[in-house]
Amino acid sequence: MKIIRLLSILILGLLSTQVLASPTTGKYFDHVITVIFENTDYADAIQQPFFSQLAKSGVNLSNFMALAHPSQGNYIALTSGDLNGVRGDGKINVNARNIVDLLESKGLTWKVYAEDFPGNCFTGTSSGNYARKHNPFISYVDIQQNPTRCANIVDASQFDSDIQSGNLANYIFYVPNMQNDGHDTDVSFADNWYSQKFGGIVKNPALMNNTILISTFDESGGYFGANQIYTSIVGSMIKPGDLSTEFTIPSLLRMIEENFSLGDLGKQDATANQITGIWQ
Repeated sequence: MKIIRLLSILILGLLSTQVLASPTTGKYFDHVITVIFENTDYADAIQQPFFSQLAKSGVNLSNFMALAHPSQGNYIALTSGDLNGVRGDGKINVNARNIVDLLESKGLTWKVYAEDFPGNCFTGTSSGNYARKHNPFISYVDIQQNPTRCANIVDASQFDSDIQSGNLANYIFYVPNMQNDGHDTDVSFADNWYSQKFGGIVKNPALMNNTILISTFDESGGYFGANQIYTSIVGSMIKPGDLSTEFTIPSLLRMIEENFSLGDLGKQDATANQITGIWQ
C-alpha cells in the first residue's frame, strides 16, 4: 500500500509540475476571437442593445476607421496589414504575407469559422449565404493552395463543439453569413443574432479569463465622409472605458502581433497607432 501511495504522490507531483510549467502564450491574452459585421455607421451600431453592452463592458474604440470602400480590402488589411491593391469585392488571389505566416512561425494555432462554408478549400465566390469576400484567408495564395493550411477554414458549426471541448486556437476568425452579418438584413438583425450566438460566451468566466472578443465592422454605411466603424474589445483583462484616439483596422492587427510577440508584416501594421491603456 505504501508503494502505491508513493507512486500516486509522485504521479500527482509530476502532473502538477507539468501544469505549472505550461507557458502563458500571450502577454495579455491566449486567445483572440474576431467577428466582423457589415456596412454600418458607428452611430447606428452603438445604438444597438448588444453592441452597446459590449462597448460598455469592455473598451469602446470610438474613433476607429476602416481604410476603404467596398469591404473586401478592409478584410485583407485586417489580416495582412495593407489593402495590397484590393479595391473591389471581386474574386481575388493575394500573394502577400499575412497573420497566419506570423502565427505558424511561432508555433501558434489559428482557425476560421465561416458560416455556410462548403469546406474542402472551396474558392468559389459564394455558396448559399456564404460570401468569399468576407473570408480573407481563402484569398491568400499560400493558404488556398496548401490543403493542410486551408483545412483550418471550417464551417462555423464546429465553433460550439470546439468551445465545449476547450479546443480553441490562439487566433480565431468568425465569419457570419450574409444574413447574420447585416449585409442582406440590417444592423438590428445582426445585433440580435450576435446576442443570441455570443451572449453566453462573453458571460463564460472560464473562457473569457484568457480570451478577448473583438467585434468590428468592415466599413461604414456610406461611401462619402469618414469611414468610421464600431469596434469594441471585451475580456477579463480589459479595462472598461471609451478610447477616443484615432485607430485604423491595422491597429487591431498590431495589437495581436504585439501580444503574441509575432513581429510585424512590414505594412501598416508596423506604423498604425498602437492600442494601449486598455489592460487591467
